[in-house]
Amino acid sequence: MHVLGVLDRGTRDGALERAVDRIVDRLSQDGRVGVVWYDATIADGTSALRDETLTVGGDVTYDLGADGDWTANGTGLSVADAIDTLATDCEYAVVAGVESLRYPTVVVGDDEDVPDSTIATARTPADLDLEAVVADLEATEPHRTLESLVARIKRSPDADKAGAIATFTGRVRARDDPDDERTEYLEFEKYEGVAEQRLASLQADLESRDGVYAVELFHRTGVVRDGEDIVFVVVLAGHREEAFRTVEDGINRLKDEVPLFKKEVTVDDEFWVHERS
Repeated sequence: MHVLGVLDRGTRDGALERAVDRIVDRLSQDGRVGVVWYDATIADGTSALRDETLTVGGDVTYDLGADGDWTANGTGLSVADAIDTLATDCEYAVVAGVESLRYPTVVVGDDEDVPDSTIATARTPADLDLEAVVADLEATEPHRTLESLVARIKRSPDADKAGAIATFTGRVRARDDPDDERTEYLEFEKYEGVAEQRLASLQADLESRDGVYAVELFHRTGVVRDGEDIVFVVVLAGHREEAFRTVEDGINRLKDEVPLFKKEVTVDDEFWVHERS
């Protein structure tokens, strides 16, 4: 699922809603869209956590698609949790009113102070170049969760022949030993073009094994904070033996064959891990 933020900077009342409506109508042509609305004005002690953490507090309402198949809301509901929930059912999520969003963002208005994540600006909703917005959004890294990958793999045409789903989740650990400096975050960069090709080739190779029906591999790039998930391997197989074996081979080969470069940032230091290997 691709996530797109929408912000209104000083335009007339209703501009944010009109911008969201236009964007949702366009994205709906390509897939199901989840919409998340955030209102900090009624927050009880709203707090913006780390730059990479979505704002929590206030009122969050989210629904699936412009037709409002279902909706949920509540004070204190996490925007991040809403996005994760939508990821299992949607190809896109549009998030309105979250300044600290780390996903691609569209800004409507005349304010020149825009987030680093901004991919498009327009004076009014009518000025948005929707085709350019969609193209730029599709070029960014999608949002994946373990649950969304499991849901995807269950939709495999061979799912009725499978008796096992095995998964692996890699996450950022704060430290190996109690005396170690605490790791604040890892930052991953990929060899553009080559990394995607190697990942696709590895996935196809694993799926060609006897008794393996589908494989999903996903590795985040950019900043990943301690305690957050980095990488997922999900395998749909006939039996547990080939499922477990393929998961283990998948993560080992991903680390060995896919060109991803890792910077570690601790409380006192930062370094590229491959330079110390």
